[in-house]
Amino acid sequence: MAQRRVTEFFARRRPGSAARRAKSACRTPSSAVGPALTPGSSRKRARPPAAPGSSRPGPPARRRLRLQDAQDSCPTSPPAPISPGKKVKRTAPSEGQLPCLAAPKDKALSKDTISELQSRLQRARVLGAQAQALRASAQKDAKETSTSEAEGSAEQPCGEKAPAYQRFHALAQPGPPGLVLPYKYQVLAEMFRSMDTIVGMLHNRSETVTFAKVKQAVQDMMRRRFEERNVGQIKTVYPESYRFRQERNIPTFKDGVKRSDYQLTIEPVLESEAGSAPQLTASRLLQRRQLFSRNLVERVKEHHRAFLASLSPPMAVPEDQLTRWHPRFNVDGVPDIEPAELPQPPSTERLTTAQEVLARARSLMSPRMEKALSDMALRSAEPSSPGPPSPVLPATPPATPPSALKGVSQALLERIRAKEAQKQLAQMTRRPEQELRLQRLERLPELARVLRGVFVSERKPALTMDVACARMVGSCRAALSPGEMEQHVRLLAELLPDWLSLHRIRTDTYIKLDKATDLTSIAARLAHQARAEGL
Repeated sequence: MAQRRVTEFFARRRPGSAARRAKSACRTPSSAVGPALTPGSSRKRARPPAAPGSSRPGPPARRRLRLQDAQDSCPTSPPAPISPGKKVKRTAPSEGQLPCLAAPKDKALSKDTISELQSRLQRARVLGAQAQALRASAQKDAKETSTSEAEGSAEQPCGEKAPAYQRFHALAQPGPPGLVLPYKYQVLAEMFRSMDTIVGMLHNRSETVTFAKVKQAVQDMMRRRFEERNVGQIKTVYPESYRFRQERNIPTFKDGVKRSDYQLTIEPVLESEAGSAPQLTASRLLQRRQLFSRNLVERVKEHHRAFLASLSPPMAVPEDQLTRWHPRFNVDGVPDIEPAELPQPPSTERLTTAQEVLARARSLMSPRMEKALSDMALRSAEPSSPGPPSPVLPATPPATPPSALKGVSQALLERIRAKEAQKQLAQMTRRPEQELRLQRLERLPELARVLRGVFVSERKPALTMDVACARMVGSCRAALSPGEMEQHVRLLAELLPDWLSLHRIRTDTYIKLDKATDLTSIAARLAHQARAEGL
């Protein structure tokens, strides 16, 4: 019995069985179904009868069961509708069960979806073409802008903004404010000092002074470029300083300069002395330097005078009383000095046009060449096309009062402006000793409190000047010496003789102070005096 089962098992394992397993699990099984097994029957299932006309036997019973399970899992009837709120749980196929293949209708895209994708693709192509056009126009504009900027920088090389240490040089000067020169003027004064030193050394040795020698020496001294433009500025400020000429046949001892070339020579203008050749001594160098500085200050005063005339109301300050610039006057914004014209080497005769060539070589040319040059001369003599008209700049609108001053009386504004102008005029004409007195007046209220505290702590009706000044130096916030403190005490006694008095006894000076006087009234009187003298 066992031998029969093994034989039947191998008989069923035929070559076509593996190909049939690869087919879809949803294939309809054979309609032949074997008889049901009874509990007492054998475990072996009967084989279904083969179809007539077919040599291949039907599938075994175990294969039929599997196909029936697949048919149950893939029903031919449409699935029931799914409610919106109910979630669908996907289950993986069990072992031995083939997955159910989706219908070809679910995989295929609908016609609406295809048309929508085509419209989107067409729109993306249009947008891409527009982006390329915009990119090309932007590149073209960038090239035009860079070209115009390069032309503008070539035309105006000095239009760049100066650094801050040059634009605010006058504000960073130590010491009390005065007639400070702009930064570029101070650099020019230093160039004149260096140039005058070099020219004096060469002139005293009876050596011909050329610009090439002076240029190299000044650049070595200042660590700054020195050009002919700077020499022209020096000539503008101080015309009587040097005499300039173009000369040749001057030994240079350099390979780059020929002896026959023209060179700019510099000769200092000096007063002739009897019996000896004039020389640039140290005293003369100092005088020339001071004169150059005064000329620079006079140039700045001219710009300052124009600035005062443009104010509202206009101001006029005498030149001999001016000790400082106007607070709103931009000292470092003064325009640069225009360079004077220096002698140029004589121009040799050069043939630059066709007419000149024709006039020079008419007798040496053939008739054909003469005719060609004549045509060229006629074409070059024709007037060129007129250029585009220059743009007309719009007129500057008149200055209007700010919106914050609307409704304010014009008479009140005029009085405020007049008072401000009077105060600024007093500041510009203030002398150094007046400035020192004002600084002392500002310190007097604090020193009065310190001096009264010294008398209260000492419990004496009078103190010597040395003792009082020594106590005040240790208690005052300002760093003052005993000598400066004595000057403040004497000023206090001059302004408040009823509160503080000085008594000279033998070799000492004694101070007496009224402790009963209110210190607030003393401070108010001192502040009023400082305001009165400050105006």
